[in-house]
Amino acid sequence: MKTLKHYSILILLPLLIGCNIKPQAIDYGNDACHFCRMTIVDKVHAAEIVTNKGKVYKFDASECMIHFLKEFDTSQVALYLVNNYTQPESLIDATKATFLISKALPSPMGAFLTAFKNKVDAEQVQNEKGGELYSWNVLQTVID
Repeated sequence: MKTLKHYSILILLPLLIGCNIKPQAIDYGNDACHFCRMTIVDKVHAAEIVTNKGKVYKFDASECMIHFLKEFDTSQVALYLVNNYTQPESLIDATKATFLISKALPSPMGAFLTAFKNKVDAEQVQNEKGGELYSWNVLQTVID
């Protein structure tokens, strides 16, 4: 009986280790957007989804991620991540981010959508560039 228990642990251990739910660095200039297939080059507007099973989907813009989510089972998503405008290449939790849509800040797919880690930073840029601020939940209803 003890041997059966040891074999069970040896069989289950790789399965448990294999499901890492963590972000993956975006290889700018090489990785392609999962939605539109364009190469991800913009270090300010990229986004990423990590599923409950650890699968990573990368996007060249937040708007591509939002379009992708319209036909994806969101109950499978563990992490929604977006680049932070004030720290390019830095991925932040999209559900806690503040988003600015401003014609003065173009994004790769033309939605003029930029993410900020905190509302204060977003308001400062909004004062300079204009536009409207949105939360993650409201943003999903605004982007077509």
